[in-house]
Amino acid sequence: MQNTTAVNLEARKKLIEVVKMARGSMSQRGFGKLLGVSATAVQLWEKGETVPDTENLAQIAARAGYTVEELLSYLDDKPLPEPSEVNLILKHIQSMPLSQVAIIGRAVVDRLAAAAESSQKQ
Repeated sequence: MQNTTAVNLEARKKLIEVVKMARGSMSQRGFGKLLGVSATAVQLWEKGETVPDTENLAQIAARAGYTVEELLSYLDDKPLPEPSEVNLILKHIQSMPLSQVAIIGRAVVDRLAAAAESSQKQ
């Protein structure tokens, strides 16, 4: 974790917004566990008291549907691009109940198996 003295107020507000977006409905504890940090670290990021390190920033950006470069540009006062359709789907899957994720997983396996079978026939 880094101190936020080098991060201007506007960039800090934007980072807080992105951290919360990446966490979604997950608890701070669950999100911290996913990233390998404590719930307190997540709480401090969301209060703007500390800044995630580079590795965590990359994971946060990815979970929010962006690259690190896009996130850093956003913090530098450039607009965020619209997340791709795939990133929106992934974001939605991350907040689904596991029973629904299992259904999607099964559909993916079936689709890949059909594609593999089709390519073997050709």
